Amino acid sequence: MAEGELAHPRAEELEVGPILLALADGNRRRVVAELAERPDEERLCASFDLPVSKSSRTRHWRVLREAGLVYQRDAGNGLYMRLRKEDLDRRFPGLIQAVVAAD
Repeated sequence: MAEGELAHPRAEELEVGPILLALADGNRRRVVAELAERPDEERLCASFDLPVSKSSRTRHWRVLREAGLVYQRDAGNGLYMRLRKEDLDRRFPGLIQAVVAAD
């Protein structure tokens, strides 16, 4: 892994348990729902309007990344995130759509 690169699980390592635990939090579901609206686009992590402290946001990003829901990229002046839609749809077809629709 290159310096500054964040750890992400490989697609074949994605497990439903950590994904569902990550999605149990309403703020994280909200982020996933917003990303699902435009799954091919990256968003600056700071662009999400969450009613939590900066340290709580950082924890939310880490939980989403470690569960395999998002891919994050450090661009030096900001952290960018996108939904891992292809990987998630391949491993768990319809899961993200069902969670977003149910919320």
